[in-house]
Amino acid sequence: MNLLNNKASGRHGDLSIVDGLVQLSFLVQAILGRIGAEHDLSVIQIRLLGILRDREPTMLQLARHLGLDKSSVTGLVDRAERRGLVERTATPNDRRGFNVRMTDAGRQLVQTAGAEIERQILDAAAGITPAERTQFTALAAKILGNPFQQNQG
Repeated sequence: MNLLNNKASGRHGDLSIVDGLVQLSFLVQAILGRIGAEHDLSVIQIRLLGILRDREPTMLQLARHLGLDKSSVTGLVDRAERRGLVERTATPNDRRGFNVRMTDAGRQLVQTAGAEIERQILDAAAGITPAERTQFTALAAKILGNPFQQNQG
């Protein structure tokens, strides 16, 4: 396995599926880390805000989505709440539980940072044709829909 030095050798065409997916992950993580740093966000905070774009999960649901224990999620939400990015609301069916939702300030940050993330990822993919993009999207969906992958998080 040659996870780190294919770029240096210029042999991108020789990548195995493992090398290709790992190096692609490194590229995306680097983009997320760079944009996050510009907005004083960690990658896990970006993931939190990404989850909250279209839902208001409970703390337990957030823990499952993020693959973290509940105490780690509590700290993550506490920090985001102090910044005014999220807020807790009472869970309708459980007075002890809370849902988490994004605030207007959080939505504004997601819109700004999200646009930059999208631009940089699209720039990274600029060398592939529209047909290749369609194929890549279908393959990524297939990998992400794999029951083995779903049971890992």
